[in-house]
Amino acid sequence: MAGLKIGERAPSFSLISTEKKVVNLSDFKDKNVVLLFFPFAFTGVCTRELCMVRDGLAAYDTQNAQVLGISVDSPFTLARYKEELNISYPLLSDFNKTASRAYSCLYEEFSFGLRGVSKRSAFVIDAEGLVRYIEILENAGELPNFDALNKTLSTIN
Repeated sequence: MAGLKIGERAPSFSLISTEKKVVNLSDFKDKNVVLLFFPFAFTGVCTRELCMVRDGLAAYDTQNAQVLGISVDSPFTLARYKEELNISYPLLSDFNKTASRAYSCLYEEFSFGLRGVSKRSAFVIDAEGLVRYIEILENAGELPNFDALNKTLSTIN
């Protein structure tokens, strides 16, 4: 499968939120969107990443950006995780792996033989729905380059 490229239209998705509501990418028209795919709730690096974003959320607000965290965990698991971490931005369940596949960020095989886990990835989608930043990490122990991501946001506002 060919990967997504900068400048292409972002694949649409409909995912279930921790509030058990359907969330569509199109719900955020006229906003920049930061998609953060992460492997699993309740793991060290994922917790560090999501808390870093939580603690810096005001900066995303000033960039007219909506942050969305996405993993293959169930909405019930993500709801507990969101509550424990006091996260105010949406966490979405890609349990059926449709968004992870559409964004070409799915491990066919992860640790311990687990299959179909989201790769730690970051995407910036501008208010027109075009992909402006892509970072797909093969090593789940690494964090996205938030400096580069934020620089991209600053150039599209």
